[in-house]
Amino acid sequence: MRATDRARRAGLAVAMAAVIGGGGIAACAAAGAPAASPQTAAAVPSSAPASAAGGAAASYAPAVRKVLPSVVLIHTAGGLGSGVVLDRHGNIVTNAHVAGTAKSFQVQLAGDTAPRSARLVGTYPRGDLAVIRVANPSGLTPARFGDSSRAQVGDVVLAVGNPLGLSGSVTEGIISATGRAVAEPATATAPATALPDTIQTSAPINPGNSGGALVTTTGEVIGIPTLAAASPQGGAQAQGIGFAIPANLARDIANQIITSGHVTNSHRAALGAEITTAVGADGAPAGAAVVAVTPGGPAERAGLRPGDVIRRLGPAPTLDATTLLQALAAAQPGQEVQVTITRAGQTHTVPVTLGTLPGG
Repeated sequence: MRATDRARRAGLAVAMAAVIGGGGIAACAAAGAPAASPQTAAAVPSSAPASAAGGAAASYAPAVRKVLPSVVLIHTAGGLGSGVVLDRHGNIVTNAHVAGTAKSFQVQLAGDTAPRSARLVGTYPRGDLAVIRVANPSGLTPARFGDSSRAQVGDVVLAVGNPLGLSGSVTEGIISATGRAVAEPATATAPATALPDTIQTSAPINPGNSGGALVTTTGEVIGIPTLAAASPQGGAQAQGIGFAIPANLARDIANQIITSGHVTNSHRAALGAEITTAVGADGAPAGAAVVAVTPGGPAERAGLRPGDVIRRLGPAPTLDATTLLQALAAAQPGQEVQVTITRAGQTHTVPVTLGTLPGG
């Protein structure tokens, strides 16, 4: 989250726009709660550092010392956020909503008194990831990345970033769930999207933390903190519910951007249809309506057509366009799913083999 923008939040009753693997953007509303089959909360694990007496350690200072030199403060004309150093060439991974529409940046390393200039390498708004490159990479300390697939519910984690511009701040919590598919609402500088397989954490994530590091107690980065949940009552930030993009995915997308300037393999499932939220006679969401299908895409091959209203994708009910977006974020390219639709008052279930969401 950028400190001068409203917080990026996942939650209920947020307005957003979505494209489900199609070629355009269709307006929709009322984002659903995170959809997936996540692990549930468990006891604090043995990964917490132990004291000589066998209890929990009083300090995570060794882990913080390892990661703090690798987390930077990023300034743009629109606000500020955080980033993580990828390599000694000056490449830094951050969130696309932190980069916004900027092409140039000011980056400040921990302990540096003066900022360094940086430029945009590439951005991938559909995955809320971007890479920027510092002009002067001397003294950069690449982060140690861990295997995010090994993250377990109950693991103690630290969120390191620059909330509200407070450089090098650290908060502590646990992994609350893994495998969350969560929706991000659109902002003035970033489109709406859904993030697959995120790590949910109780470590506080505040404006300015976005793009920073979610770190294990051994100092390895396993996620990029990206957004905090919003309460369905009033939209206020929900305490202790934040989400991070898993490090394995973030590094893969960042390396594609560095290598080719864009994303060549999104690893994301696509339906191949432009979608909007259908509205019932009472004004309430009534499913995900197909506006258009991509010629030769999965939806067209399965016989879906404009006017169909998708009620379910696999096991997930699709109450609106956002919940369909989340269901696709939880699926895999090439996976066959049963899609339930209503057409002319009749209900049909058809098998659809999902495609791959285009990169860019």
